[in-house]
Amino acid sequence: MPRAQIADIRATPVTVPLEAPLRHSNGAHWGRFVRTLVEVETTDGCVGYGEFGGGGEEASAAVRGLLAYLRGHDVFQLEALRYKICNPTASLYNNRTQVHAAVEFACLDIMGKVLGVRVCDLLGGSLRDRVPFASYLFFRHPDAESGAGEVRTADQLVAHAQALKARHGFRAHKLKGGVFPPDHELEAYRALADSLPGDTFRYDPNAVLSVEQAIRFGRAIADIDNDYFEDPVFGMPALARVREFVRLPIATNTVVVDFQQLAMNVHHRAVDVVLLDTTFWGGIRPCLKAAAICETFGLSVAVHSSGELGVQLATMLHLGAVLPALTFTADAHYHHLRDDVIVGGPLPYVDGAIAVPTGPGLGITLDAEKVAFYHDAFLRLGGYPYDRDPARPDWFATVPNLDWADPRDAARPPGLKPAPVAP
Repeated sequence: MPRAQIADIRATPVTVPLEAPLRHSNGAHWGRFVRTLVEVETTDGCVGYGEFGGGGEEASAAVRGLLAYLRGHDVFQLEALRYKICNPTASLYNNRTQVHAAVEFACLDIMGKVLGVRVCDLLGGSLRDRVPFASYLFFRHPDAESGAGEVRTADQLVAHAQALKARHGFRAHKLKGGVFPPDHELEAYRALADSLPGDTFRYDPNAVLSVEQAIRFGRAIADIDNDYFEDPVFGMPALARVREFVRLPIATNTVVVDFQQLAMNVHHRAVDVVLLDTTFWGGIRPCLKAAAICETFGLSVAVHSSGELGVQLATMLHLGAVLPALTFTADAHYHHLRDDVIVGGPLPYVDGAIAVPTGPGLGITLDAEKVAFYHDAFLRLGGYPYDRDPARPDWFATVPNLDWADPRDAARPPGLKPAPVAP
């Protein structure tokens, strides 16, 4: 069997522009994503790609620090890799779960290239060649440069969702809430559902409602064709309490993100749908292990998004290709991007789905010129505080939240720097 040993690990922070700043319960993406791209190179010159991030800051030093641990490691030895990076006791001091995910992506990419097969074929074979996605809808600040793209009112949300459906073919729609008072978001969510008959919907306030608010909101949307009610409150006991009173499937990507939490959920049944994120869980393979446990115990799964560029999107597509019980459309921030760092540009949606790449490994390649351009943009702009809202500089979120944004405030946030788009 061919062997490929790690010779080098490189990390490059990039910032890629969004159509408009995306608001969420804890703050905002400030008009761009900051992601750390990872390249693992073997002794024979094969390079695999990884990616992680999403919190507004880069993490290059954490990646580069792994070279001393991994130089000479055989990329085919993925279980040993996991323990070298994420030993559970050592992780009490050095939690490297997302860093491990990026290195695992790159190792799987190399394995596929060495063997001439796709990552999904390494993981059991593809059950589908296309992965359907939901529109991922956000309340948005206007773009810092053009002033376009604001989503604040129910009418703006409906117009944005209809435009996305016309452009990409989405038939399921997820609203990221937790920004405005619950009554305002309830009005917007119901208007969204009324405007797209025959589609399905999901609401995610990022766990900032009180139990009582969540019960009231869940009951008020019970007549809508909901896929699930995602993280209305924080914590497994609180989700279990909401589940007692709301007859909707409860989903999470916050409180079931490791195997001990999954075991507790099997025992307590607080959550019906586990949203598998290839970075939050530490890689594609942990997601597959978790999916097998969920299938055994009658829990549903879906593919979660944490603010991806094309590299992580490819991992989501390969995961979606092999999951036998993927009955929900996947999430993706991807359609909010104005560009990507992979050769050929952003992967296209066709009828609401993206095709699983057909090339060996992950099936994508970094575009060196785009990477250099967006790395330079990062060096000029720096990071941003993901857990702050540029429109409310003195505000911070609590759980449950007690201080909502004012939906009547149409002022453009001061101080936002426009992110450049590569020529």
